[in-house]
Amino acid sequence: MRNTEIIRELNDKLRTSCTGGRIVMTEGVLAQGTETARQVLTLVKNFTAFSEDNDPYGEHDFGAITHNNIKYFWKIDYYDLDYLMHSPDASNPEVTNRVLTLFLAEEY
Repeated sequence: MRNTEIIRELNDKLRTSCTGGRIVMTEGVLAQGTETARQVLTLVKNFTAFSEDNDPYGEHDFGAITHNNIKYFWKIDYYDLDYLMHSPDASNPEVTNRVLTLFLAEEY
């Protein structure tokens, strides 16, 4: 399996099952209320609209969704084990901590 395929598989696991990393929501998302945050996270879990425009490297690490007329983005980043720097190898879960951040588009 190529590195991109491994990264995509690990990212999809985090996105769809909320396992294999951390999920972080910004203050803007949390300010929408617990129920809305839960609904938006469900939309992220079910997101399949990957294209060359939003996923040029095929890693499934970014998406945009709209809920109740509010646009949200989500992004997966790859950190080292101490969360201090980028991971030395995003395809290796032994040296990578994944973080999915969910935020309002206006917070970008």
